[in-house]
Amino acid sequence: MTGVIYAGIGAIKTPLDVRIKMRNAATAMAKMGFILRSGGASGADTAFSEGYEQAGSPKGLVEIYLPEDRFNGFTTNDEGVYGPPGISARKIAKTIHPYWANLGNLGRDFMARNAHQILGLDLKTPCHFVLCWTSDGKASGGAGQVIRHANELGIPVLNFKINTDDEISDFIFAISERITS
Repeated sequence: MTGVIYAGIGAIKTPLDVRIKMRNAATAMAKMGFILRSGGASGADTAFSEGYEQAGSPKGLVEIYLPEDRFNGFTTNDEGVYGPPGISARKIAKTIHPYWANLGNLGRDFMARNAHQILGLDLKTPCHFVLCWTSDGKASGGAGQVIRHANELGIPVLNFKINTDDEISDFIFAISERITS
C-alpha cells in the first residue's frame, strides 16, 4: 500500500467547530487518496467518517474498527468495517493501557480496537500520523490509548486543541508529498 494512512480519532464531546474542521480535513484527504482509520464512535470519529461520505465514500479508503459487531450504527457486514478485535489486538492494548486490570471485557475490546487504528487489520501496518482532538491536548480520555500507542511508535500526533490549522494543513501536504512521491 503506497497511500498515506492516518488515524482520525478524538473525544465524543469534540466541539462542533472542531468537528467541522475534522470533516473538512477528511474530505480533502479522501480526495487526495488518504486512508482513514477510525473507531466509529460519536463525535470526532463520526466527523472523520462524514468527511469521506462528503467526498463520495471513495472505495477502499476507510477502515472502521469496532469494539463489537454492532456499534453506533456500524456493523461488521458493512464494507471496510471490522471487529470485534481479537486476542492479538488485546495483547498489544494490554501493554499500552495503564489500568488494564480495571477494564471489563467490553472496555478491553474498546482499547484493543484502538490497536487496529494504529496498526491496521493485520496489526503490522502502522499509520503515518494521528489527527485528533482531546479536551486537554494530551493523551487523555478514550483517544488517549491511540495517542499513547502512536507516541510509543514515534508516529506524529496532531491535535486540533494544540496545533494550529496551518500546522495541520502544512503537515498533511508535506506527508502527502513525502509518502506518495
